[in-house]
Amino acid sequence: MVAAVATDWREAGLPAVNVALCPYAEKLSPAPLDMTAAATKALPHQGFSDRATLDAPQVISYFNYINRIPDALPLGPEGFVRPGETLPHKR
Repeated sequence: MVAAVATDWREAGLPAVNVALCPYAEKLSPAPLDMTAAATKALPHQGFSDRATLDAPQVISYFNYINRIPDALPLGPEGFVRPGETLPHKR
């Protein structure tokens, strides 16, 4: 599932609520200053609870933060990645 999502989330067979969240994450991730209140206010209309609407930008932002650390530092792959193996990754 992770590889399918990394390749193309639109074709990964995600539940509808996750499909609704992906465009939000795609907008928030590269350009957080371009986010509008309307984008977040749309989440409850797509099936998100008030709590999920609050959690979504926090989780997305944390994921971006924690993944930028190894991108910025000369860190090797995690122990679960075999030598020579790469994980699907879009830049």
